[in-house]
Amino acid sequence: MNVIVVLFWLALLIVFYTYIGYALLLGLLVKIKGFFSPYQKPILLSDDALPSVTLVVAAYNEADCIAEKIHNSMTLRYPTNKLQLLFVTDGSTDNTNHIISQYPNINLQYQPQRSGKIAAVHRIMPLVKTPIVIYTDANTMLNPEAVHNIVRHYNDPKVGAVAGEKRVYSGSSDSASGAGEGFYWRYESLLKKWDSALYSVVGAAGELFSIRTNLYEAVPTDTIIEDFYMTLRIAQQSYRVVYEPEACATELPSASTKEELKRKIRIAAGGWQSVMRLLPLLNIFRYGVLSFQYISHRVLRWTITPFALLFTFLLNGYLVYSNNNILYKILFTSQLLFYILALIGYILSKRQIKQKVFFIPFYFCFMNYAVFAGLARYLKGNQSVVWEKAKRSTAL
Repeated sequence: MNVIVVLFWLALLIVFYTYIGYALLLGLLVKIKGFFSPYQKPILLSDDALPSVTLVVAAYNEADCIAEKIHNSMTLRYPTNKLQLLFVTDGSTDNTNHIISQYPNINLQYQPQRSGKIAAVHRIMPLVKTPIVIYTDANTMLNPEAVHNIVRHYNDPKVGAVAGEKRVYSGSSDSASGAGEGFYWRYESLLKKWDSALYSVVGAAGELFSIRTNLYEAVPTDTIIEDFYMTLRIAQQSYRVVYEPEACATELPSASTKEELKRKIRIAAGGWQSVMRLLPLLNIFRYGVLSFQYISHRVLRWTITPFALLFTFLLNGYLVYSNNNILYKILFTSQLLFYILALIGYILSKRQIKQKVFFIPFYFCFMNYAVFAGLARYLKGNQSVVWEKAKRSTAL
């Protein structure tokens, strides 16, 4: 019985720390740091002082949105003589290349073979001659000041990469995936802001991030979440990855729960792969604060915590059955109510009835299920880097 009690409280502690405790601790540490060393926002540079930048857009069969992406890229508030646009469209079979070719100021790179996003990016990196490169997805739109707000951080020689903020449009009529995804990214943005304030962001989202060109290194071509791996490798070299919330990449939510699940399972498989490939980062004695942030923010969520969730529920049920302690009954009832709300959210999503209050617990369970499915896919080795992209909603 004592072993069961210890395991239950340990599992519950892991779950609490992963989703609530780390945020509370991180916020406290940032406040303490700010007391002794107040944050000074980097100043915007004059046009003459701005560095040259290459904006890289990797696109595959994006004919439905590529014209909007081109217009968005060409209207960014940055000196045109210092902003180079490079679009790589390897393997595209729709009208994407034809649309891009109508704009002579865009460097279009294409080859018929499709080998995945990171292979395409690696192929064109020798063409990048600017000191800073910014990566963004074809289906995400940037705010006009995004590039300007990113490059100001590179005045600090300790900064090796800059992560922009991913935003998911969340309207009153969102589906379960839209409501849950929007809430999740707002929470993630807060954690990234605090991670950056404490020391470094632990992994950037591929929708918008930037690196010093000279820090680029070839990523294994079978890497599933190359944006995360690439920026963690830079952080591993003692550079900071900073967060810039005023450089935003906005996209529509997944078209359906099914489409969002495809994306989540792929990310989860990539998470397992990244943890295995970045094992040295678990050494807190070598990497200090970076290891603390990496384990707390990523590793637990991608590996241990989903199992801890399952064990918490099962062990709690056993303790209620074998023990008359009222605390165990309260905890078990609370868990049961949460999962009932998640189940209702699932049922409503299947019937296309939109009630956000049920979608958050549903999305929470949905994400943790994806970790198990991602683990299975990673162990089988059948998660290709060339994958069927998740469909996005077609209207705001």
